[in-house]
Amino acid sequence: MIRFENVSVTYAEGAPPTLRGLDLTVPEGELVLLVGPSGVGKSTLLGAVSGLVPHFTGGTLTGRVTVAGRDTRTHKPRELADVVGTVGQDPSAHFVTDTVEDELAYGMESLGLAPGVMRRRVEETLDLLGLAELRDRPIATLSGGQRQRVAIGSVLTPHPRVLVLDEPTSALDPAAAEDVLAVLQRLVHDLGTTILMAEHRLERVVQYADQVLLLPDGVMGPPADVMSVSPVYPPVVALGRLAGWEPLPLTVRDARRGAGELRERLRDATPARPLPSPAPAPPSPSPSSPSTPPSAPMPLPRSASEEAGRAGSPSATDRRSGFSLFRRRRGAGAARKPDGSGALVEVRGLGVRRGRVEALRRVDLRVTVGETVALMGRNGAGKSTLLGAVVGMIEPTSGGILVGGRTPHRTDPRTLIRQVGLVPQEPRDLLYADTVGAECDAADADAGAGPGSCRALVSALLPGVTDDTHPRDLSEGQRLALALAVVLTGRPPLILLDEPTRGLDYAAKARLVTHLRTLAAEGHAIVLATHDVELAAELAHRVVILAGGEIVADGPTAEVVVSSPAFSPQVAKILAPQPWLTVEQVREAL
Repeated sequence: MIRFENVSVTYAEGAPPTLRGLDLTVPEGELVLLVGPSGVGKSTLLGAVSGLVPHFTGGTLTGRVTVAGRDTRTHKPRELADVVGTVGQDPSAHFVTDTVEDELAYGMESLGLAPGVMRRRVEETLDLLGLAELRDRPIATLSGGQRQRVAIGSVLTPHPRVLVLDEPTSALDPAAAEDVLAVLQRLVHDLGTTILMAEHRLERVVQYADQVLLLPDGVMGPPADVMSVSPVYPPVVALGRLAGWEPLPLTVRDARRGAGELRERLRDATPARPLPSPAPAPPSPSPSSPSTPPSAPMPLPRSASEEAGRAGSPSATDRRSGFSLFRRRRGAGAARKPDGSGALVEVRGLGVRRGRVEALRRVDLRVTVGETVALMGRNGAGKSTLLGAVVGMIEPTSGGILVGGRTPHRTDPRTLIRQVGLVPQEPRDLLYADTVGAECDAADADAGAGPGSCRALVSALLPGVTDDTHPRDLSEGQRLALALAVVLTGRPPLILLDEPTRGLDYAAKARLVTHLRTLAAEGHAIVLATHDVELAAELAHRVVILAGGEIVADGPTAEVVVSSPAFSPQVAKILAPQPWLTVEQVREAL
């Protein structure tokens, strides 16, 4: 079905090839998983199959790529649309209509399918992907995970023979990811669809693959064989390597069958637990911040309407421009310190309504100095809305929020930036410059940090990325790491991260975890919205689970995640009922 013959791809003159001398054949009706560190060419390989490389991206492709007998050098993407369906790392870039149902039908309309056929396939796809309740919703109002499901559905309805998927589960909650992967497996087994998928969260997908392709080496083979030599591998494989299991397990079920001896060795050991670092006050947001006496904390307003008449509130235009102000402008006032309790964030009775949707209801949350809190829950549960309200970009309908003694949505963003920093789901919202070096220089200037501060963070999170690289030429994971470095350069006392590991490989995620642990130990408070259960197990002191806009669980990580099969990490499932969460804990105990 797909054939690569000595394929190399080079984007810039004089630059090393992103793909080099690739030879491989993908048979019809197989699911092939692409693995490898960030930036090794996985997205480029997928683009070469769909014809986007080089027709859309530019660059030079040598060799030959054929899909169902069509040479992608002579067939542009539109001439492959009836054969290949593509979902990239940024689903929003693919949308051409306003509502969910229209988006699902658009591809079929372009191919001239009969109205009756289109209606039937739209209904089937709505049910398959759990989108029926969203059929009339504007796409702009959906959460990141809901948009990802719509993007996948839009390429399923035309029934292509080949599906090319780049990080298809990165924004999905665990249950939604399982549903999508089950649909993909059914397409492979029942319809003979050929699927090429790049995914960093291997714990979700490796067991579904027929073959695994490891880049940049170009090694392709059965999943267990490739995982034994791959530099990136899921926790179940890491645990198998640590315990010396042969063959290496790929699923929790296989690992549990061989874990009896390991459980016995660990029976009398106690896992090390991350604890919040006690600190009398949050760190200064930047070396150049002026020092002022702490202000008394303001009382929490009972509702937004009660303060509507207060003078000095920022306009709606100011709030809409929050991302620009938070990224590019520095305020003149010093950040306020919390009260003596050490709380950086106080949320009481928070309610947010967005159009017809009640996004948050009666939310109470308190985050203290040195604490790391993971917000988890289904797509659309309200996690990103809560972060947006804390950072002042969304005005509460009821209840109130205090961040460092200030009400966020009534505080000038130029002042609030000194107290809180947000990395959104879409890193491009924070990136404006033409080069990585220019982004870092601007971040240093904005934060009042010493020259090279941001560059040092980028080097730690993104080894090998040069200053003259354009941010658009980075992979999605690399762009996210750059945005993280930009925000973390300012060292705000409160750090908000929305899906901070989306697109990151395991090595990059480990580097991020190390840096965030250091910040927490220094007294920074960190709140992260994530579907990455392994990240929560490694990093968070507390887990807060949201459902339908309400908090349904709030407690220590070990207690909350183990009690929920959907949010339990692989190690906890394998070694249950013993209280282990991560491979690192097991390694230390052994």
